[in-house]
Amino acid sequence: MRRRWDIFCTVIDNFGDIGVCWRLSRQLAHEYGQLIRLWVDDLHRFSCLESTINTELQYQTIQNIEVWHWQKDTKAFEQIEPAEVVIEAFACELPEDYLQKMFLRDIQVVWINLEYLSAEPWVRNYHAVSSPHPRSGLIKTCFFPGFEPDTGGLIREKGYKLQQDNCSKQTILQELENPFDRYHAIRISLFCYDSAPVENLIILLSELAMPILLIVPQGNVAQHIIALLGYPRNETKMQFQQVMVLIIPFLEQTDYDRLLWSCDINFVRGEDSFVRAQYVARPFVWNIYQQEELIHWQKLDAFLDLYTASMPMQIKDVVREIWYCWNGRGLMTRNTLLKFFSLAESIEQYNKMWLAQLEKQNDLASNLVQFVENRL
Repeated sequence: MRRRWDIFCTVIDNFGDIGVCWRLSRQLAHEYGQLIRLWVDDLHRFSCLESTINTELQYQTIQNIEVWHWQKDTKAFEQIEPAEVVIEAFACELPEDYLQKMFLRDIQVVWINLEYLSAEPWVRNYHAVSSPHPRSGLIKTCFFPGFEPDTGGLIREKGYKLQQDNCSKQTILQELENPFDRYHAIRISLFCYDSAPVENLIILLSELAMPILLIVPQGNVAQHIIALLGYPRNETKMQFQQVMVLIIPFLEQTDYDRLLWSCDINFVRGEDSFVRAQYVARPFVWNIYQQEELIHWQKLDAFLDLYTASMPMQIKDVVREIWYCWNGRGLMTRNTLLKFFSLAESIEQYNKMWLAQLEKQNDLASNLVQFVENRL
C-alpha cells in the first residue's frame, strides 16, 4: 500500500547520516511507491551527494522525493500534517510542533527510530523493540540495520547487481579524465577520515615494485596528500615514484558505486560506503568512525568476528592486521601491505561468499515496509 513517510535527518559531521537516508528514501519511493518527505538540516552537505539539490530552497522535489530544509525556527510544520510513518534517523529529535501534531492524530502513526549499523550481538535483541512515549503513549520502535537475519538488514536496491554487471571497469575512470589510463596499475579508491594513517600508506605503496593508481575524492585527506607530495593546492594529478594519485570531485552515490566496482581494492569509511564496498566483493579496508571511550573498537571487532568467521586463518590474520593498523591499532608495515595484496584474489573469492550470505536476508527497505504494514 502507498503510504506517506516523513524521514528526519540531522547531519552530524560527515556524510553517513544523509547518505543512508537518501539511499533509503530513493528505494522506498522508487521500488515500493511510497510517498517520501525527507527533512534534512544541512542541504550543503546533502548537495555533495546529490548535485541537483538547490541549497537555497526550503522545499523541492528530487527524484519524486519531497526534500525539505529542516530549520529549527521554521513555520513549515504549522502547515504539515504528520505522515503515517515517521522515521527519526539515528535518534535525532523530532521538532516539537510536529510531535504535538503526531500526538493529536486520530489515526495510528508508526514511529521508528532508525539506528546506526552495527554487527554487535546485542543488536539482535534490541531490534524491533518498542516502547511507549512518556507523554503521549505513542509507540516508538528501534530499528537496527544489521548483517544477520534477526536485524533490520542492509540497504540493497533490487537492481544493484545488474548495474554492476553493466558497469565497465574503465567507464567511470574515463569520465573522470584519468590521465594514467595507459598504465596497468592496481586501482585503489581511498575514502577515509582525517585520522587514518594516509602518509604511511602512501610511503609503503611507493616502495612496492608495482604501479599503483590511488583515487581520492576532494576533501581534507586529498589536501593532505597534495601537501605531502609537494604539489600546488589545486593539483589533481600527481606522481610519487610508483604511486599515481588522482584527485576526483566528490561523487554522487551512484557514481561512487561505479567507482568501487572499477577499483581493485577499496578503502572506505563510515556506514554507507562500507556497505557498498561489500556489494562489490573486492578486497576492502574499513576506516570506522571514532567514538568516545573507544566504543568504535567494539563495533570493529564485532564486524570482523562476523565477517571473518569462515575465512581461512592465513587470510583472516592479514585482514585483521591491516584493518587494525588502518584504524590506529598498530603500525602498518610493507610486509602487511604485501601480504594483503598477494591474497587479494583469495579475499575476493571469500567476499563473494560473504556477499551471497548477505543476500539471503531481506534488505532494510523491504523490512521497514513489511513492519509498517503489520502495524497499520
